Amino acid sequence: MDYRDMPMDELDSNIPQGRGMIKWAPFATMPEQFEGVDRMIEDQTRIERPVLSDDRLDEMNHILKKALHEKRYVNVEYYYDGFRFHVELRLVQVDTWSMVLIGHHPDDDAEMTFISFIDILDITMR
Repeated sequence: MDYRDMPMDELDSNIPQGRGMIKWAPFATMPEQFEGVDRMIEDQTRIERPVLSDDRLDEMNHILKKALHEKRYVNVEYYYDGFRFHVELRLVQVDTWSMVLIGHHPDDDAEMTFISFIDILDITMR
C-alpha cells in the first residue's frame, strides 16, 4: 500500500523526522570544491561559435538593410563567451568599417548596444 494514498488520520504519527539538512553540513566546509564543480558544469554548457552559411549571411544582410531603412526593431541572437544571447534593438547604424551593429534598446533610447558581426547568429525583424 502506498502511504501517499492513505488518509492522514491513518498514517503513523511516530515516524522519525531524520536529521534534515544537518547531514549535508560537512560538505559545506569545502567551498573550493563547490566552486570547482560549478565551473565544470558551466564549462559543459558552453557551445562553440557556430559557422553560418553564405546564404544565411546574405539573408541577414537583407534583413538588416530593410530594418535600417524602415527604422524597425530587430531581434538579434548573438554569441558571447560560449553562450547564446538574445537582444531586441532599433538599428541606428551598421558600421561596415569596424564590423559592428549599433542599436538602441526599446526601453532605453540613451543606452547604445554594439554587437560584432562575427558574433551575430540570427536576425529577425519584429
